[in-house]
Amino acid sequence: MGRVIAIANQKGGVGKTTTSINLSAALAERGKKVLVIDTDPQGNTTSGFGLDKNELENTIYELMIGECSTEEAIKENVVEGLDGVDIIPSNVNLAAVEIELIDAEQKEYILREAISNVKDNYDFIIIDCPPSLSMLTVNAMTTANTVLVPIQCEYYALEGLSQLVHTVNLVKDRLNPELEMEGVVFTMFDSRTNLSLQVVENVKEHIQENVYKTIIPRNIRLAEAPSYGLPINVYEPKSAGAEAYRLLADEVIDRIFE
Repeated sequence: MGRVIAIANQKGGVGKTTTSINLSAALAERGKKVLVIDTDPQGNTTSGFGLDKNELENTIYELMIGECSTEEAIKENVVEGLDGVDIIPSNVNLAAVEIELIDAEQKEYILREAISNVKDNYDFIIIDCPPSLSMLTVNAMTTANTVLVPIQCEYYALEGLSQLVHTVNLVKDRLNPELEMEGVVFTMFDSRTNLSLQVVENVKEHIQENVYKTIIPRNIRLAEAPSYGLPINVYEPKSAGAEAYRLLADEVIDRIFE
């Protein structure tokens, strides 16, 4: 049965989409079958896999409002030269879904119901959440087994983390008792600055959550890859960014068996 990981942080620009794309591709490189679900109306994960988000007939929006089936929404094997990554894409239409579903019953569970029939086809399901604590994020958390939080190595890293942990605990108490914190992964780490090192130490001191050993570096190739519609392990397989996401994928895989 697929393990569902929601990648969430209400702060923007912390590496959620980068992590969603590259962790998924690294898991596929390790022989895992992965479904990526883009729940961000910006659709950056969708375009990061080389799909034209404006030319899609079926997306997460059509799936959530009941206009297509899960199978119709899934785009299979979206990474050229790398088998095993499917995606349910997103585009700007998704911004309207909260209004469309305002009177829907059990609206917090729409995504969970939608993917229940395909969940067993995958080893991992990775959900890229929008940078807000919205109904879409709640849907991701009711669907997920765990929440992975990317944190940028910058001064305000801790700001908002406690709010996110509070949200995770609320969802766990009221909507999804099986939800756990997967842990925190540091992104955009610059070893040349004392600030990055201080942030890592500061976060480790102040949170009880699991912190991944793998730290994602600030890396030019990692920043370039989405513009080519490729994950880093295909775009520049020997780069520091590609190696880091492979190590993170190994940690994620190992954690299942703890």
